[in-house]
This record gives sequence, C-alpha cells and structure tokens, in this order.
Amino acid sequence: MKFEGIYTPVVTPHTDAFEIDRKRFELVINMLIDAGVSGLIVAGTTGEYYAQTAEERVELMQLAHKIIDKRVPLIIGTGAIRTEDSIYFAQQAKATGADALLIATPPYAYPTGREIALHALAIDREANLPAMLYNYPGRMCVNMDEETLDRLGRSPNFCAIKESSGDPNRLHMLARDYPHIQLSCGMDDQALEFFAWGARSWVCAGSNFAPEAHISLYKACAIEGDFNKGRRIMSAMLPLMRVLEQGGKFVQCIKHGLTLRGINAGPPRRPLQPLNKDEKRELAEVINTMNTSIQAIEEESEMESLS
Repeated sequence: MKFEGIYTPVVTPHTDAFEIDRKRFELVINMLIDAGVSGLIVAGTTGEYYAQTAEERVELMQLAHKIIDKRVPLIIGTGAIRTEDSIYFAQQAKATGADALLIATPPYAYPTGREIALHALAIDREANLPAMLYNYPGRMCVNMDEETLDRLGRSPNFCAIKESSGDPNRLHMLARDYPHIQLSCGMDDQALEFFAWGARSWVCAGSNFAPEAHISLYKACAIEGDFNKGRRIMSAMLPLMRVLEQGGKFVQCIKHGLTLRGINAGPPRRPLQPLNKDEKRELAEVINTMNTSIQAIEEESEMESLS
C-alpha cells in the first residue's frame, strides 16, 4: 500500500454529556474527504481511543467504514497495552473492511525492541493487512529501534512508519537505512524536513480543522518540489503548531479548531478539560492569521505561474 498525501487522525465529536456524537462524526468525515485529504485514521490518539470502551471503538470503525464508502482509505488504530487487545481490534478492523492498520508501541509497559516487534508480528499474523507503524516515544517511553525494524522486515505488510520522535537523527536513519519502509511525517513542526528526506505522507491532527493548509504544504514540497514556497507556508503554520503543542492541550485545541470551522466537536473526555476563553481566543487568532498568509502565498504563486 502506498501512503501519499495527508492522512487525518479523525477526532471523535462528543455531546455535552460526553457521549459520541455520530451525526457530527459523519460531518467531520465528509468535510475532510471533500477538502481533499488522502486517507482517514480512526482510533488514533486524536480520536481519544484511550478513553473509549472496546464496543465504542468497534462501532466507530464500522461507522467510519460505512460513511467513507471507499472514497478514501480507512486506517484503524490498534493501540492497547495488551497484545491480545490489539489483536482483537485488528481482527475487528479486518472484518469491518479497513484498508490498513496503525500499530503503535504498547504504552506504559515499556517493552524492548524485540518485544515491540513480537507484538506487531502477532497482530500481523492475525490480521494480514498493510500496516503503518507509529513511533511516539513521548507517549510510549521507548523508540521502535533498529532491532524492532529489522525484525519487522520479515513481513511485507509493515510498509510505512509514522515517525513522531522529534529526533532528526532518527529521520535520517529511517530515510537512509530503511528505504523500503515509507516515511510518514508524524512531527508537525518538522514537516519540511520530512519532505526534504523523501516523505510522501503526513499524518497530522491539525488537518481535522485546517486540511487546506496541510495539503498546501504537502503539494508545495512533495508534488511541486518547490521548497522555497514550502518554507513560506511552513513559516505561516509554525505559530499554530506552537499553540497546539504548548500546555498539554493538544486534543482540546484540535477539537476547538474544528468547532471554529463550524462543526462542534464537543468536549474531550475526562480527565481532559476544554480550553479556557483565553486559549480559545489565541487559537482562533493564529488560525485566522495562518489561513490569510497561506492564501496570499498561493495567490502569489499562481500569479507567478501565469506570468
């Protein structure tokens, strides 16, 4: 499976009573497809899978599959502490008709590279679907190291990795030593560097509410090869990225950004709390500034191409 373009880890809209809002879930999915994203991920961290029951996770993957109706690929996250639980979600994803899996390191358990590989290989044996690995030591405490990647080379299903370590040395290592594993940007403020090193996809939570901006950067770098334009777009996006990452309120910012776009995503599930008024105002300001700046860059680029 080829991963190219923008892949959105879809939020889970909630009512004020913290119940899943299925109608707004459908609105989000349709908006993202209409905006031009290349694929959708359900049960990613941004979707708050960790705060959902197993029944809710299965229901959401089935609902997403029905709504998407094969318009774009559907990737299902299998995140769980126990390998048995990840296998269950992978089996349900396959039965649902998912196109691929997102396989992360089990959190909290602190597994070795060998143990991470055995975990992923166990999922692969049961599901036999294309898989994007997810390396996020900031949440999982450990990296998918060379031993992990070498062991996973035994299966062609492990065809991509979402790299979210933030370590440029890992980016270089993956691009140089593991060219058979497609490189996907998982660190938003390093998107330009990922594209320079050959990444062809970007898994970005901010595309829930700003798909056009993320697609614009992807096209400039990965399609047009215009890194001068890409740097200008990236510069316009950096203030937003700083706001998203500060204060540990990432999911809350993503959900409120979608609400600002006109689809009320509701509150995050507890223990997370919604943004306060000042945080909401700051987010709205940086989004408006970013959109205005990128629109001007695109218009200028279009004028230059016509002259």
